[in-house]
Amino acid sequence: MDEAALNVHLHTIGVHTLLCVFFALLTAGSNACAAVLQRKAAAQVPPERSMHVSLIADLIRRRVWLAGIGMVVVAAVAQAAALATGPIALVQPIFIIELPLTLVLAALAYHNRSALRRLPWAAIGTVTIALGAGLAIAQPSGAVDSAQDTSWMIALIVTAAFEAVLIGAATSVRGELRAALLGLAAACGYALTAALMKNAMSDLDQGAVEFFTSWHIYAVAVAGVGSLFLLQNALQAGSLVASQPMLTVGDALISISYGVTLFSEQLRVGWWLVPQIVALACIIVGCVQIAKSPLAAEATGLVTETASPVLLWCE
Repeated sequence: MDEAALNVHLHTIGVHTLLCVFFALLTAGSNACAAVLQRKAAAQVPPERSMHVSLIADLIRRRVWLAGIGMVVVAAVAQAAALATGPIALVQPIFIIELPLTLVLAALAYHNRSALRRLPWAAIGTVTIALGAGLAIAQPSGAVDSAQDTSWMIALIVTAAFEAVLIGAATSVRGELRAALLGLAAACGYALTAALMKNAMSDLDQGAVEFFTSWHIYAVAVAGVGSLFLLQNALQAGSLVASQPMLTVGDALISISYGVTLFSEQLRVGWWLVPQIVALACIIVGCVQIAKSPLAAEATGLVTETASPVLLWCE
């Protein structure tokens, strides 16, 4: 490869990486908005509707929840674009930024200047800086865009078993612990959805026929709906911060495992693992500090409301 061709290749990689990061950040922002709006709606639903189809029937009558779903759609489109231009191991960890974004947006949404001042800014800064440093050090790269069906079968069996354990444990507890367990279950579902979406985008590169005749795009819909159902129950079971750390950090770590095992994505190894582990530890500590902050620990959370009876819309 001559020097000119090498420069063009490196330029293409740089542009793709920038586009990937931009769309991933847009996804994170959209998901943070969706979480605030959906939590506002879910907090109004009676507790007895937890883990029941009637929960969704109730939520769908609430305009604020529908607005949250609109942001979910925006996030899905942005995520598809991010996964089409970069590896899962780069895209999904960026979503960790959703946690501090969610808290900031919740305070802004309710015009609560006092809450905004009380946000754990040191912890938010730690998470943000550690995330950027960790990704820069790891330099995740993708080897293949499509996984073998055999690998998918193993991944789906392991995922189903993991989800069964989490959901089974969640049904036997109440409150914040249930929210955390269901948040992790939703994280696993969203990580699976991202992996399936990346494979579906590879199918699309081969044409519309391949895209619509392959099972990946339909599995995206099933996994996405299932993850959404788990998330709604996590939000309804406890405070936003109880579920959000498990959702964001869990999504990132599980997505990396999918990227490495299914798509042969690579991270820097050797002594590079030391600063990566340090960055991960800082992210976890930052998330824990955010969860332990007085604002996050309030029983009512940032966006909860008093439960109210369900009213049908009348035009």
